[in-house]
Amino acid sequence: MQQLALDGVSKSYGEVAALDGISFTVDDGEFFALLGPSAAGKTTTLRVICGLERPEAGRVTFEQADLTYAPVQGRPMAMIFQTFALYPHMSVRNNLSYALRTEGVGRAEVRRRVDEVGEMLRIGHTLERLPSTLSGGEQQRVAIGRALVRRPRLLLLDEPLTNLDAKLRHDTRAEFKRLHRELGTTMIYATPDQLEALTMGQRIAVIRDGRIVQSGTPDELYDRPDDDFVAGLVGAPTINLLPAQRAGGANAVALPFAEITGGPWAAALDAFAGGTKLLFGVRPHDLKPATEMPGGPCFEATVHLTEPLGDVTVLDLVAGGQQVKMVLPEEQAVHYAVGQSLSVEMALENTHVFARDTGTAIR
Repeated sequence: MQQLALDGVSKSYGEVAALDGISFTVDDGEFFALLGPSAAGKTTTLRVICGLERPEAGRVTFEQADLTYAPVQGRPMAMIFQTFALYPHMSVRNNLSYALRTEGVGRAEVRRRVDEVGEMLRIGHTLERLPSTLSGGEQQRVAIGRALVRRPRLLLLDEPLTNLDAKLRHDTRAEFKRLHRELGTTMIYATPDQLEALTMGQRIAVIRDGRIVQSGTPDELYDRPDDDFVAGLVGAPTINLLPAQRAGGANAVALPFAEITGGPWAAALDAFAGGTKLLFGVRPHDLKPATEMPGGPCFEATVHLTEPLGDVTVLDLVAGGQQVKMVLPEEQAVHYAVGQSLSVEMALENTHVFARDTGTAIR
């Protein structure tokens, strides 16, 4: 059931358009990710939803109520910011209980809720300590608890893991997923990190320059990107985007090192004249050393660099003057050294073609 909807929301700061007619919906109990680079409009979107900013156009509805210009107070939602923003002179318990006390919640109920959240987030042993005595991960849990103790029906998270180190980010991602599963609270998670969005979001909206360019499940964004921006943003290592052109005479794409025919985009090439400039996309995981009887198109390449990543290795190849990345299992990659030549096969069914002038997917 739809819980939140943004319809044509626009917001400007002077001559800078932070949001340009964005629209999306979030279902009740969904973990929804808002993915985009810095200054794309993620934070402004969350601030409009919670009422900290007023849009110049569009509507924000929550549970069928129009909240576009409703005051911040009374909205059934809470926001967790990029910075922990804890009161340094207050104990953890007082940080957690402050909002409840200002709302006039009874003392016994405040203590019960704080103790409950402390146990849920595994920070019960820190309740009488000051924030300065806590680790970064513990401070982040306090910030989460301060929002959860209010029992919001919608939780907004604005890049909450940015200030944590890699291990803590990994652990806290798992914590958010656990909390979402246990509480069932609707969450909107804004992040520039595609790994966070893919691993946590049930659906993802990709935002760029204040506009939603595509939304869907992680698999939909990975397998069927609508343009080269989404293709390059989703997936690690990033997709290989290679200059190409429409080959004359057949529904084929000419790369600097090969001519590719018969892909899922082949029929759509009828709309383009020979010589039209294109981008050809193939993900590093969809390349492999060619066998004696390859199932897809092949090209010759030379190993330029190897990047060991534990159980896998990224091979940086050079083919026709273009750099191409390929991912192999570590036990297979050890057979290839810098300067070695090899024949590479691609999974044709997983390739993409984009119009170079607009970036739009051709399919």
